[in-house]
This record gives sequence, C-alpha cells and structure tokens, in this order.
Amino acid sequence: MKIVNKEKIILIATGGTIEKTYDEGSGSLSNRESIINKHIIDNLRLPYTSLHVFNIINKDSLNFTQYDRTLLAKTISVQMEKGHPIIVLHGTDTMARSAEFCLNNIVNIKVPVVFTGAMKPMEINGSDAQQNVTESLIVSKILEPGIYISFHGRVFNVPGVRKNPGRRTFEEIGS
Repeated sequence: MKIVNKEKIILIATGGTIEKTYDEGSGSLSNRESIINKHIIDNLRLPYTSLHVFNIINKDSLNFTQYDRTLLAKTISVQMEKGHPIIVLHGTDTMARSAEFCLNNIVNIKVPVVFTGAMKPMEINGSDAQQNVTESLIVSKILEPGIYISFHGRVFNVPGVRKNPGRRTFEEIGS
C-alpha cells in the first residue's frame, strides 16, 4: 500500500466577517472565537492536504491596530520558514491594507501568502466563505512566492487591489 504524503498548508485566522457568529441574546454579529474548523475545514475533503490552523487575532479588521498588523507579519514570517503555503483569513474592510503591510514588512517572501475573507459570515446561509477558502487552498499550491488576495474566483497581486463595496468584491486598482 502506497502512503500518500499530504501537502501542508498553514492557515492563519484573524477574525473578520468570515468568522463572525450570531449572538441570539444581543441579536448581533461579532468575533468571539475562531470557527473556521467547525464551519469550513471539517466540511472539506482534504485527503492530500494537511492544514495547520493558527488563530492569532479575533476581531473585525476595522479595529486592527499597528500592533495587530505587526503580529500578523511576524507570524507569517515565522510560519514561512516551514516552507509551506500560507492562507490568511482576514476581514475584507482592511484586507488590502494588511496585505500591503505584510508585503512591505516581510523580508524575502519564500512561499505564496494568500489573503481571503468573506462578505457574509460563514455561518449565515449564502455565505461566500466556503468558496473563498476553497479557492485559496487551491491557488496557494500553485502560485509563486508572493502576497496575494484570492476572492470570488480571482487572484490579485498585492499591491494593486482594493475592496469595491458597491460590487461586494475585490478588484484591481484602476478597474
């Protein structure tokens, strides 16, 4: 029997809309704890992939501080030394800003680092979370080292990408 070596991918969770949960008591959506395993990872069939999930920040990206972005960049730098692709789950409002911060503050990017998120929380019907995470898993295995945003079937190079709230997706700057 042939043993299949699983390709490793590192997933760094930071909160954002993708991981917001509904609180019945207050009727609000908020980032309380990482739910990526419960709602997405456990529902994927990944016989050839081994995911290593790190939850480092759990907040809306509008509330990110310089410290949060520095922590994210340092975490990516440390995990990059393992030589595996990295996916960053991030809130869409400041995803491009954080991706550019990482591009400007990480020396010698050795692996693909793919940022993604969702316009609707993963636990809400009709969420784009599953699609965006699945697409990020695929593209992280085939991209060259660099910083990217993967969203709604497109991969964008960083810098040069922004959120378009009117279209509820991302686009190249100048589009």
